[in-house]
Amino acid sequence: MLITFSFTRIAISVRRWFEVAADATTETGARVEIALLEPQEHRGSESAAQRLVVDRTFWRADIFGRTDVPDDPYSAAHFHPVFSGPEPSDRVWSDELTQDAWGWLRGHLLDIERTAVDAGVEPGMAADDAGAVRAATDRIVATAQDLGPEHVLGRDETFRLTRDAALRVRMLIGLVEDPAALDEDYLRPWMDA
Repeated sequence: MLITFSFTRIAISVRRWFEVAADATTETGARVEIALLEPQEHRGSESAAQRLVVDRTFWRADIFGRTDVPDDPYSAAHFHPVFSGPEPSDRVWSDELTQDAWGWLRGHLLDIERTAVDAGVEPGMAADDAGAVRAATDRIVATAQDLGPEHVLGRDETFRLTRDAALRVRMLIGLVEDPAALDEDYLRPWMDA
């Protein structure tokens, strides 16, 4: 499930995420991405449905915990402050993020202009939406919290919320250094999807 808050030029997507690390541990929690909306030509009448194209993600927060460390819900929390095309930068770890994940996220959304500029986005792209993003920040953060790692879900519920990412999970499984370490029973829904 993907929930998108779209403004004029900025879109913020929030979802539950699940992935497999190279050491076969699994991580899950809330993924928040900030991207640019691709301008579209108006089509049809004044009442016609319009295309919404969210493209060029430029920032991502992965507010994750490792499933084998349930007492530390932010054990895998990190962010990607910049993208090169569709590819994220390496993971950046932050004590501030792991100590106060939701306050940290709120700060990045409230200062959307700085977040965008730090990611290499032209300043004007975020400026038009800054007020609207700030007004929606509490709702965006609450949505992310609802999908966050504090909510320990069973395998089937996790799969239900992340089924659309099954191909990516299978790609990650292929990168595991020691395939014998995989919990294939737990991973079966993503492997079979």
